[in-house]
Amino acid sequence: MAGMFSNSERAEILTQALPYIKRYTGKIVAVKYGGNAMINEQLKQQVMEDIVLLWLIGVKIVLIHGGGPEINELMDKLGKKSEFVDGLRVTDKETVDIVQMVLAGKVNKSLVNLLEMKGGKAIGLSGMDGRLIEAKIKDKKLGYVGEITQIHIKPVHDLIERGYIPVISTLGCDREGNTYNINGDTAAAHIAAALGAERLIMMTDIAGVLKDKEDTSTIIPEITVSEAAKLKTDGIISGGMIPKIDCCIEAINRGVKNVVIMDGRVPHSILMELLTDEGAGTWIRGDK
Repeated sequence: MAGMFSNSERAEILTQALPYIKRYTGKIVAVKYGGNAMINEQLKQQVMEDIVLLWLIGVKIVLIHGGGPEINELMDKLGKKSEFVDGLRVTDKETVDIVQMVLAGKVNKSLVNLLEMKGGKAIGLSGMDGRLIEAKIKDKKLGYVGEITQIHIKPVHDLIERGYIPVISTLGCDREGNTYNINGDTAAAHIAAALGAERLIMMTDIAGVLKDKEDTSTIIPEITVSEAAKLKTDGIISGGMIPKIDCCIEAINRGVKNVVIMDGRVPHSILMELLTDEGAGTWIRGDK
């Protein structure tokens, strides 16, 4: 790849990125790294490299992650069946223990380790550390699936100020000592808002909002909150995209400046979004 460009061309590319670097240096950017976007090991390595690059140029990156496929894998090994209601995992006591093992343990620490290997400084947290994500039961039929009641963001700010990349797994807790499985997109929206993030990037396994969901060339590059409501009414935003868009709108309503849904399977999509004028995925912003 390096041989494709001369030194002067590489210098020109870096110069063109300068206005974007200036825009985001010193700003907080929250990245939600979703389950299915994490499956490909080579892509995972690239995403971690991109995050370290942004951290090195002064962007205050906070990585919020899920781990659905890894949870399913361990549950299968243990002979426990996954059950979902309206896209949410039904979580009994045994399942929440498995979720905690996978998210706060295996996935969180492997991402921290990868970031360190790429030259970054990272520390992993779960939503239970410092009561970062306080929650209550969302619906008794779902078991230990949590609804966020409060975000205690100070531990994350402390890590950012000390120069670390916080890596957050989306578990919650209550004052009675219960652990809750929290939807990753919802947690990302609340955490990004509590941080006053400049941008929330939702990395997923779809290209963005499509006019025709079978055709990635029909991606809608930018929508406002009110346009999103119309696209839902028209059936263009449907199925699993509805709760994702609702989380984006919640983040904006809570003060995040803008949110991007992008395809985490595309190499260097974060860099394309933040450091070029082309961007990647669908940009969602407030109506004003």
